[in-house]
Amino acid sequence: MSYFAQELIRAKRDGRSLDVDELRWLVDGITDGGLSDAQVAAFAMTVFFSGLDDGERAALTGAMRDSGEVLDWRGVTDRPVLDKHSTGGVGDKVSLPLAAILAASGAAVPMISGRGLGHTGGTLDKLESIPGYTTTPDPGRLRRVVGEIGCAIIGQTDALAPADRRLYAIRDATGSVESVGLIVASILAKKLAAGLDGLVMDVKHGGGAFMAGLEDARELARALVQVAGANGLPTVAVLTDMDCVLGTTAGNAVEVVESIAMLTDPAAADARLVAVTLELAERLLEPYGLAPARARSVL
Repeated sequence: MSYFAQELIRAKRDGRSLDVDELRWLVDGITDGGLSDAQVAAFAMTVFFSGLDDGERAALTGAMRDSGEVLDWRGVTDRPVLDKHSTGGVGDKVSLPLAAILAASGAAVPMISGRGLGHTGGTLDKLESIPGYTTTPDPGRLRRVVGEIGCAIIGQTDALAPADRRLYAIRDATGSVESVGLIVASILAKKLAAGLDGLVMDVKHGGGAFMAGLEDARELARALVQVAGANGLPTVAVLTDMDCVLGTTAGNAVEVVESIAMLTDPAAADARLVAVTLELAERLLEPYGLAPARARSVL
């Protein structure tokens, strides 16, 4: 079925919920260029002001997932495929040690990470401080590394959720980033495209977080769990206080050094960093038959 973009944008502006077919048509237009930048910007701003109900959030997220490749780990690993996503905070360096701990505990971890948002640091920015680190391997190399080693931390490739890449760039240019519905769809489209069995969301709040208010963080956590579940991905959320730096360092290269030091000498590591990392690991491991105590013994 075909629609007119301006009619759907007008309907959403006037308070009508868009159905699955309408949202998929819009996402197809975002992906293949059928919608102009002006139309995508108008849609994003309409959602920013009008919001999305639970059904719309789930439908938009599923459509964005299906705008590109969805990874299939059958034949690559028989481990549960797990991941975490953080909403961002100053000094948040959990991804590197967490991926290693999960892999050593029996999980496969294809972690698709992002760059800094606002004043918060991004995992990809940190890892690119390592000379020669490749953040965008081809899908075959990603599968090989995860199958052989158990984990990989990469950026969003051209094949995964391409609708999100264009929509986010336009949101960033038009001041419509801070929309819970669009944040949820952007985060989860990539995670769903990664072919995960389970996900933990580390939702930050406080002065060092992207979303400072505790109630805003709770709303985002609820929406993430609901939308992920509606799309078949079991998800739990943990609220983390970021009123102070997590660990003892802030800055790309020094955070990588601190993360590696935590893995090599955990007794000397910052106690709060260790506690948050292990809490996230245990929340992920327990539902998949991997003993939570395993994470502590591995570290």
